[in-house]
Amino acid sequence: MSFISVFDVLGPKMVGPSSSHTAGACAIAGLAQKICSGRLKKVEFTLYGSFAKTHEGHGTDQALLGGIMGFATDDIRIRDSLSIARERGLEFVFKVNTEETDIHPNTVDIRMISDSGQEMTVRGESLGGGKVRIARIDQVEVDFTGEYNAVIVIQQDRPGVAAHITRILSEADVNIAFMRIFRESKGEKAYTIVESDNRLPGDIKGKLLENPLVEDVMIVQNGQGGGSDD
Repeated sequence: MSFISVFDVLGPKMVGPSSSHTAGACAIAGLAQKICSGRLKKVEFTLYGSFAKTHEGHGTDQALLGGIMGFATDDIRIRDSLSIARERGLEFVFKVNTEETDIHPNTVDIRMISDSGQEMTVRGESLGGGKVRIARIDQVEVDFTGEYNAVIVIQQDRPGVAAHITRILSEADVNIAFMRIFRESKGEKAYTIVESDNRLPGDIKGKLLENPLVEDVMIVQNGQGGGSDD
């Protein structure tokens, strides 16, 4: 017997006409800005499939900008997100890609440049009902939904790094729900994503960075909103 959750019936709390094109878009961008370190100064959105066709009519552009600024899916500021972004000095551009079709129909690539100089591109997919998936970080294929609190570690693919990560999390009494390692190729850059149903202590970032093979660490706490929302 299959079960349907209340969330699937009622959908998410949101501003806009479509859970896929507005709430989902906002949630994708909200996750993306949490993954990129520092305050964003420029963002480029490349839209595919139905996102490309309806991004203005369904407010996908407003939702993406709202999410990248840390707005929740039901934040009424989403309606004015374009003007708010300009007031904040956030540069943004929307591009449409109708040539690449062998991907999920609600897909967006978000290229972010922060004031700290970090540049990162995140690919997100809106799965319906406000649910989303991060499918790629830079050139590495990943699988991350944001439904749990998560630690994302950018590292060199070398022996001992995974053991270092699990040791630090164990010492911090973090209960690991899922742990997966994604990599470009053997010995190259890798992403370790550890998801937990407990809120993550902030001091684990510094401890994880003590390993010289760890390049960066992002802490993504579950829930809407992020550090860039002021």
